[in-house]
Amino acid sequence: MTWMIIRLILSLGFIAVVLLMAARMAKKRGLGQGNGLIEVVARQRMGRTSTVNVVRIADIVLVVGATEEQVTLLAEVDAEAVEAALLERRPPARLGPVAPAGAAGAPALPARTSSGALAGSVFDRNGWGTFVHQLRERTVRRS
Repeated sequence: MTWMIIRLILSLGFIAVVLLMAARMAKKRGLGQGNGLIEVVARQRMGRTSTVNVVRIADIVLVVGATEEQVTLLAEVDAEAVEAALLERRPPARLGPVAPAGAAGAPALPARTSSGALAGSVFDRNGWGTFVHQLRERTVRRS
């Protein structure tokens, strides 16, 4: 019984070491990380297997349709128009409980940025707060 527990712990330790080495190697080679040149600005599902994506490549903004079989360029859009549309659609952040619809004077949250050892990880509190806020926005019934 004791030998089985020791083997289990050693096996788990070996697997953890292999995973850490693979993660370091991937980080050195830049795998799994974007280079900041290509950014998906927006994505909208049109059907079960088709989407329309707004993609920014450097200073060019493209609207692309994608299905399982192909990717099609639909249009090239002005970058300033996309930024204006995104700012217009972005809901204002609020402090405290959610104010009823039409309530005026709800204070806005100050912009918070994550900078530290946990920034961008699963343990980043700001990331989870943003995720929960987005879920609330999607599930609120609008009258």
